[in-house]
Amino acid sequence: MNILIDENIPFAPEAFASLGRVTTAAGRAITPEMVRDVEVLIVRSITRVDERLLVESRVGFVATATIGTDHVDLAYLQRRGMGFSSAPGSNAESVTQYVTAALFEAARAQGRSLSEMSIGVVGAGNVGSRVARNARALGMTVLVNDPPRARAEGNDGFVDLREAVAADVVTLHVPLTKSGPDATAHLADAGFFGQMKPGSIFINTARGGVMDQAALAAGLQAGRPVLAVLDVWEDEPAVDPAMLASRCKGDEDAPAVLIATPHVAGYSHDGKVRGTEMVYRAACDWLKTPAVWEASQVMPEAEVPRLELTTAGRSTLDLVDEAVRAVYDIREDDAAFRALSNVPAEERAAFFDRLRKQYPVRREFSNTTVTLTPPNAEAAQALAGLGFRIAPEGNAAAR
Repeated sequence: MNILIDENIPFAPEAFASLGRVTTAAGRAITPEMVRDVEVLIVRSITRVDERLLVESRVGFVATATIGTDHVDLAYLQRRGMGFSSAPGSNAESVTQYVTAALFEAARAQGRSLSEMSIGVVGAGNVGSRVARNARALGMTVLVNDPPRARAEGNDGFVDLREAVAADVVTLHVPLTKSGPDATAHLADAGFFGQMKPGSIFINTARGGVMDQAALAAGLQAGRPVLAVLDVWEDEPAVDPAMLASRCKGDEDAPAVLIATPHVAGYSHDGKVRGTEMVYRAACDWLKTPAVWEASQVMPEAEVPRLELTTAGRSTLDLVDEAVRAVYDIREDDAAFRALSNVPAEERAAFFDRLRKQYPVRREFSNTTVTLTPPNAEAAQALAGLGFRIAPEGNAAAR
């Protein structure tokens, strides 16, 4: 059996080796000729899987090691009788922790406390529900908008889009869909940004196409929102650095796009390997073959396995901020991406992809055990709410 895998899916060759002959390729370079004699195709979001790619192939099973499936023509696969799997939830915690780190940076830039701020979470699936959980652990007022869930579950716990957009922070966690009653293409348009209040913050870690990037640029110039955190872009991978040059209204020294990164919010090592394991197991099920590879076999120790924090005279949010930065300093990803401004236009796509391919190992909060000295029950609860492990020794809250 021939298996073709995107070369950026970690440990996939090792996982799939027991199932057949594995070949890897750059995701954007996969062509109809390459898949002609392939039975199993494993991709990421950058490979468009449709009739053009598969029409003359022997592919019987397709999987994407991602949450989203908008790059796959599912109707075509169904007509052909092909098996399919994705990795829903695999990197949800990674994206959530990216948003958490961004929230602290945004609050710091504005000289505000997160506990005094509201957040509108648009889309409450695997990622959005976790973002809401973390925001509550930080003491934020959480407003959740998810029309499909509200219809299915009732309106309790949900608000309409206008109310969510009026929050201090608005963060998008919706799939990219172009039709139907809940279409999300350009959901964040000129009207959307016009409803955001001056001084608010916009975060997009979903898909570039769910926002109108030109409308966002105009909104930033008008101060609605005043700051943006962008991990996804309408024009990726050949991102125009003009957005990076945007400045806050009334403060030409402050960047309006506070955090800019190359679609890596979901790139924790844990999330990527979890995705590999999910699609591997799905392929085994399709082939009716026992799964013999496990992600736990290849996970390295976290760079920060233990963290000791002195609590005396410090607020809970200050302690949490320190813990988050110690494990994931989002500013490093931002700094690496801002070098885009010095890259010639014809090289920007390759630069974008290189940052993703060479992304450093980032472990999730759950791999770090925090000791609080002296014990601080409130801080322990907040840190545990974000996923950190709390050491029982020297911490009364964990006993």
